[in-house]
Amino acid sequence: MKLIAKIKHPHIETKKGILGGRPVIKNTRTSVKNLVIYYKVGYTPEEILRELPHLTLAQIYDAISFYFDNQEEIDKEIENDTEKKVKAGLK
Repeated sequence: MKLIAKIKHPHIETKKGILGGRPVIKNTRTSVKNLVIYYKVGYTPEEILRELPHLTLAQIYDAISFYFDNQEEIDKEIENDTEKKVKAGLK
């Protein structure tokens, strides 16, 4: 029998009324998706902190950890938002 532990992310929350229920850094409107975009283009957590100084390193590392625990969902969110922006620019 395989046991799977549920990982807790104390700095991440999902609320219906905040950014359409997308995961955000707790007590902010900074989405995990937006932070992950910085990470995916090569920013280190310390460089992300310089870009988003209202966050802490703990929040940034937790968001990156959350991403790896939910990679498929966040990557899909990034892809969908990118497609919407490209299509909007073509009109």
